[in-house]
Amino acid sequence: MPSQLGLGSRFAGPVVYVGDGDSLCVAVGQGPGAWVEVRLADFYAPELSAPGGRQAKAVLENLAKGRRVECVAQHRSYDRVVSRCTLGGVSLGDRMRAAGATEGGNGRP
Repeated sequence: MPSQLGLGSRFAGPVVYVGDGDSLCVAVGQGPGAWVEVRLADFYAPELSAPGGRQAKAVLENLAKGRRVECVAQHRSYDRVVSRCTLGGVSLGDRMRAAGATEGGNGRP
């Protein structure tokens, strides 16, 4: 993860990996060393093993994988950057809800 990403940092690139319904990787350069691991700030999906978790991941993959997103970093959570990301000017969280993805889980970042 690029070390220069702090509060309010902006970054953009294609979504190259979706881990679950609220986690993804954005490529900001060449190779996996330039991927930013993102936790969506405005959508909290169930864990993959919980009801709705796999469906939320599928929705996020269909919406974002391979597409360019623009993100604003809010803070770090473990090895991820908690960010609000948009696709075509609309937040991924709003797009997830509009697509009917299940929201809710046991905690927040």
